[in-house]
Amino acid sequence: MGKVKKEDIMDIVEKYDKGNITIATLGSHTALHILRGAKQEGFRTAVVCEKGKEVPYERFGVADEFIFVDEYKDIVNSDVQDKLKAMNAIVVPHGSFVAYAGLSNVEDKFNVPMFGNRDILRWEAERDKERKMITQSGIRMPRKFDKPEDINKEVMVKFPGARGGQGYFICSSYEEFQNKIQEMKERNWITDSDVKDAHIEEYVCGTNFCIHYFYSALKDEVEVLGMDSRYETNIDGIVRIPAQDQIEANLSPSYVVSGNHPVVIRESLLPQVFENGDRLVETAKKLVKPGMNGPFCLQCLVNDDREIVIFEMSARIDGGTNSFMNGSAYSYIQFGEVMSMGRRISREIKNAIETDKLDVILT
Repeated sequence: MGKVKKEDIMDIVEKYDKGNITIATLGSHTALHILRGAKQEGFRTAVVCEKGKEVPYERFGVADEFIFVDEYKDIVNSDVQDKLKAMNAIVVPHGSFVAYAGLSNVEDKFNVPMFGNRDILRWEAERDKERKMITQSGIRMPRKFDKPEDINKEVMVKFPGARGGQGYFICSSYEEFQNKIQEMKERNWITDSDVKDAHIEEYVCGTNFCIHYFYSALKDEVEVLGMDSRYETNIDGIVRIPAQDQIEANLSPSYVVSGNHPVVIRESLLPQVFENGDRLVETAKKLVKPGMNGPFCLQCLVNDDREIVIFEMSARIDGGTNSFMNGSAYSYIQFGEVMSMGRRISREIKNAIETDKLDVILT
């Protein structure tokens, strides 16, 4: 079928009633505050939901329209796409949307206008592409190990896709790598295919920050909207156990994200924060035009040398933005009003409609 073409998307947008745009997304991940933010900016809203999972969107009153599907992956079906286009919908993608719909389907079959750059989603999904973009930006990343036999120090092992940390583990030798791989297989957290694509990098000891940026293509400006840190099971449970009991319990740490909490970073580190965001945006413009175009996230550790080390990126809205649905310290400084990432997306869409520049922000 071939990739969705921007000119075809813009033909669809041309037929839309610009005074009656609907902001739509999949009912998961960051849908609550994407939809709430859209309503704050005066848009109608729609959510695509599996039957039985509509409760939060009904109870919190954020969705004007519901499109029910048997499975989330059905969002790419032609009848669902037709319903969205009939609503003059602009879809806001998030991690669950990409994971459930399937990246190839988003690229090749989903002919509904989307906010942001759909071509950049593959750059966060494939570790080598992600590393290329970050390192070409001159941003410090942990050292990569090409094969498990090379492990000679503490490393973090990760697997493909947006899986919220599931299956990730730390080890310090090839033997320990093999033992933990077997343990993860027994828990049905990873497959043989995952093992083949395992990403192994040096373990950097430091404090965790997920830094949430917004690149406005309309203003050509990078904004820092907020920051969070993650609650991860069962590593956060293990550290609550006294050291001697940890040894006796013999628990293997896991890093499945179970929640997020808002944080602020030391103010003297903010120049690094902005520099990293600016550099990544400029590199993205060259590698995958038009670049980041909207929300993105850099997940990092700050070490003893007060150096920000980036270990992962999200090239769309990140789940940690749920920690500032009512705004963050940084979004307040920037806007002087309550500004979630969901509302910031809709503000950009509204500004694009008013200036007749939807072609700049949609794909």
